[in-house]
Amino acid sequence: MTRPQTSRRKRANGVESRQRILDAAVAIAGERGYEGTSIAAVSAKCGLPASSIYWHFKDKDDLIAAVIERSFEAWLSDVALPDEDTGTPLERATTTAANVAKSLVDAPDFLRLGLMLALERRPVEPRGRTVFLQVREISSRRIAEVIAELFPDLDETAVHTLTTYAVAGADGLFVHREIHGEDIDLVAMFELHAQLVHEAATRMAARSKA
Repeated sequence: MTRPQTSRRKRANGVESRQRILDAAVAIAGERGYEGTSIAAVSAKCGLPASSIYWHFKDKDDLIAAVIERSFEAWLSDVALPDEDTGTPLERATTTAANVAKSLVDAPDFLRLGLMLALERRPVEPRGRTVFLQVREISSRRIAEVIAELFPDLDETAVHTLTTYAVAGADGLFVHREIHGEDIDLVAMFELHAQLVHEAATRMAARSKA
């Protein structure tokens, strides 16, 4: 009768250990970047032996990829439009942008680490970079869906152009806050960004009808 309970405890302990390792990796990578992150440093930070880390992750690159994936999943849930009865298209877009910004403030790891890796070129591409580019594509598709829902008159080319602009602008605002710190109100900046994207989309939609 005790075996199922023992098995559940082991699974729970395994999940808890994995989260501790990921939390430690986030802290180390945030301080030292990808190159400065090591299994030894993560082990010292989380208090678990290196063997435990290797039980969960093949190597450092696998660990960083998992950090990006976990943070992205938390972020992705916020990239959704509020229901139509919650306001005008502009209000809905602004609310969505604010939610995205809040999630990046709370869980910036996938974008922070991902941009570090994306800007580097190596003979062997780290898995973390590959994962980031994959989740970035998912992000872009989700934003394109939001734009297409708000502006059904836009064609595919216009939606792609606005999506590219929206993603690039969001990257720039995030990097600006990383440089200048909490003095930058990321939520307010994302709200302004959404309003400008909405304005551009409105003009493009009007031209498409003309």
